[in-house]
Amino acid sequence: MVEIVKPALEHLPSYRAALERGWSPDNVRLMEATREQLAAMEDDPVAFLADLDDPEGKGPAVTLPDGTQVPRLPGFRRWIWDGEASGSIGFRWQKGTAELPSHVLGHIGYAVVPWKQRRGYATEALRLMLEEARRVGLPYVEITAKPGNPASHKVILANGGRLVERFFKDAAYGGVESLRFRIEL
Repeated sequence: MVEIVKPALEHLPSYRAALERGWSPDNVRLMEATREQLAAMEDDPVAFLADLDDPEGKGPAVTLPDGTQVPRLPGFRRWIWDGEASGSIGFRWQKGTAELPSHVLGHIGYAVVPWKQRRGYATEALRLMLEEARRVGLPYVEITAKPGNPASHKVILANGGRLVERFFKDAAYGGVESLRFRIEL
């Protein structure tokens, strides 16, 4: 059975092992993000875990792929878990609105470890995270995906998503084409 769990010290060895196998929880910054997470875990595991749960958006600024720093939005990360770390799913929002700044690619982002893909883990994790989005009071969430990523499109569509637009990402992300899906809550 797959679930999403709040990251905790008891989960850390398994999550670290997934990173050490070459997986990245960040679909944009890839191995740079993996290296940063491994270093943060080594430096202060408790602080690393605390940074993953920031529903007030009080943490430090976020660095975009082009080096630009932007204010942190409220949000949190959960780990996809089946007895061991199987991936990561994050949720972010702005208080009082469903809108997101242009540099934020979507409300929810997820990544499943390669050795557990095609098992429905991302579909179930997204379903569970949508329950969290409802609790925050959003009327909908938006999720972006690359045009050439049919696996992610399938996950979003299986959760009631519909394609709302093709667009070009903010310059901080290289200005490449992407797809925006919306899931009504």
